[in-house]
Amino acid sequence: MESSGETAVPVNRPEECPEPSALCRFRRDALAMTGAVGVVLLLAAAVAAPLLANGRPLLMLEENGTFSLPFLHTFFAPDSPEYLIEQTFNYALLLLPLLGLWRLLTRSRRRLRRLGSWGLVFLLLLPFLMSRPKLDRRDYRQWVVERNARAWFTPIPYGPFEVVAPPYETPSVRHWLGTDEIGRDVAARLLYGARVSLAVGLGATLLALVIGTAVGLAAGYWRGWFDLGVMRLVEMVMCFPTFLLLLILMAILSDRKFEQSILIVIAVIGLTGWIGLTFLVRGEVLKQRVLPYIQSCEVAGIPAWRTMLVHLLPNISGPILISFTFGVAGAILAESGLSFLGFGVQPPTASWGGLLRQASEDPLTYWHMTVFPGLALFWALCSFNFTGEGLRKVLAPR
Repeated sequence: MESSGETAVPVNRPEECPEPSALCRFRRDALAMTGAVGVVLLLAAAVAAPLLANGRPLLMLEENGTFSLPFLHTFFAPDSPEYLIEQTFNYALLLLPLLGLWRLLTRSRRRLRRLGSWGLVFLLLLPFLMSRPKLDRRDYRQWVVERNARAWFTPIPYGPFEVVAPPYETPSVRHWLGTDEIGRDVAARLLYGARVSLAVGLGATLLALVIGTAVGLAAGYWRGWFDLGVMRLVEMVMCFPTFLLLLILMAILSDRKFEQSILIVIAVIGLTGWIGLTFLVRGEVLKQRVLPYIQSCEVAGIPAWRTMLVHLLPNISGPILISFTFGVAGAILAESGLSFLGFGVQPPTASWGGLLRQASEDPLTYWHMTVFPGLALFWALCSFNFTGEGLRKVLAPR
């Protein structure tokens, strides 16, 4: 049988990945992609909240031809008790599009792109640092009618603190998700409550990740008496009640007129939530510690801190990333539970747990106060858990 003399060239199908990389395996997982899309949508809604729900017009044009941007001052200096969190999300809303546009324009110039990116990061901080909150209780919707001006509002023309309707009004064309116990728009408060949940989830989990990774790395690498002493201290911290610590700090700081209750919740959840990650990191380090590449680093005289950070940490980053994703969901749930009990984020700041608490007297009558915050919480938890499960399938060793 004669050969045709031609060699078959393998052709990659468009629906298949050329290499079995982690990203390709993640994309093939429908549940993981569903969670990732949910996380992206949640982040986008939280970051873009001032452009979706705002009581001040984005642009106002008066009869004499002058125009103004009433929302701009509160964008840089939010009129909110939790102004640091609001400024952080507003800064991200301004930075991310400009940074993406700059990187697109300087694609072929790496050095210029890097310098310009850092310049944007620091330059955009100036208006936030130089602006100061200004109390402005003007009803711009009524003011626009009185001045016979033209104004362009956001899709939800109400802020999270404005009393705009009777209490517990059911969903309608004017208020899509109804109003709360004093007449504030629930849709606006849900959007700004997403900022609170993400700030606590990401901030507390990041704090716990740094502490747990550092303690677990040190205990697993040095072993011996150091490991024994550190783990006994970890077990002591594990027995400390989180709710009691939060209640004590809330009482102390409220007497001193400290209004940044979100920072307290982040600190308490982060400082008490690193125990499980410490045990995980320590176990992974103990497995990697006896492998030849760590022994080679010791023989070569590489400092211990460099061995842990440069050589050891990247090889155990998979379980840490998976634990971080699940930890965000746990921190969001913890914040909602604390706010529901009255120990978390304090009024008038919008919180999903606080909205659920307002319906606790009669959940069936005030059904819109139960259903919509509950669905938002369900969406956030499922998104992060599905994403974490997809990462576990991809990154966990087999």
